[in-house]
Amino acid sequence: MRQLIVNADDLGLTAGVNRAIAETHAGGIVTSTTLMATGAAFSDAVERVKAAPELSVGCHVVIVDGAPLSDPAAIDTLLAIRSAEPERFYSKLSNVASRAVFGGFDRDQLVEEITAQIRKLQSSGITVTHLDTHKHTHIFPGILWAVVRAARICGVPAIRNPFVPLRAMATRILRQKPGLLKRYGQVRALRSFGSQFQAKMRRAGLRTPDGTVGVVETGSIDASLLQHSLLNLPDGTWELVCHPGYDDADLRTARTRLLASREEERRILVSPELKVFLRQQGIQLISYRQFVAGP
Repeated sequence: MRQLIVNADDLGLTAGVNRAIAETHAGGIVTSTTLMATGAAFSDAVERVKAAPELSVGCHVVIVDGAPLSDPAAIDTLLAIRSAEPERFYSKLSNVASRAVFGGFDRDQLVEEITAQIRKLQSSGITVTHLDTHKHTHIFPGILWAVVRAARICGVPAIRNPFVPLRAMATRILRQKPGLLKRYGQVRALRSFGSQFQAKMRRAGLRTPDGTVGVVETGSIDASLLQHSLLNLPDGTWELVCHPGYDDADLRTARTRLLASREEERRILVSPELKVFLRQQGIQLISYRQFVAGP
């Protein structure tokens, strides 16, 4: 049996992203989304999710390329204090990875900031069903520890499993799309952090899917590539990570490399052909809310 959670990341980034997520939920296959507590369009996002009671909403935890909710003086190890923007997080994932691996982050400060972001959603009336992280930073064990701790403090029942099944993309597809090779190599190398992920979630009493698809393809997705990834989906419960949006003036001023690709994802996610394909493959769509309520 194959179940698929379709989660749209970056809710709250812009009003156009919010609109696209609402549309791909109402008329497409999106079942869940994750909201950025510090997003410029946070208030608009809250209003949209309140009008969509079947949409499961999580927190898209930001500790890279963004601004904190906490007092900067209280979370100084998380900030790029020697940069031109000393009260913001590091802008590059490589900097975050280095500090996470070599112990540069204070774990209590991580918990404080992550908890603050979750609490902002909860105080807005949102039942937070799951957590994930911007640019998948909870791949790294020190950050994962803090995310798990914050989830337990805030009563959030599930966390994204950010690790990609190796069967998700065939070598022949990579040859046809060489631009994906570098990202595939990075994702494959990071799998070394995933060996104990499921066991850690069980010990913490948290639910997590069997893994994710769509990570390698981010920014390069098209209908055929998505169908190929889903065609090779193993049995279990998996999460499709997606980023629908409108490539408008607000998005162009946001800190994101994903511009025209968001438009393409929006079109794919509402296409009748994709719905037919999922039915033909016997892939059942579920939300995070349904996932955590299940056995």
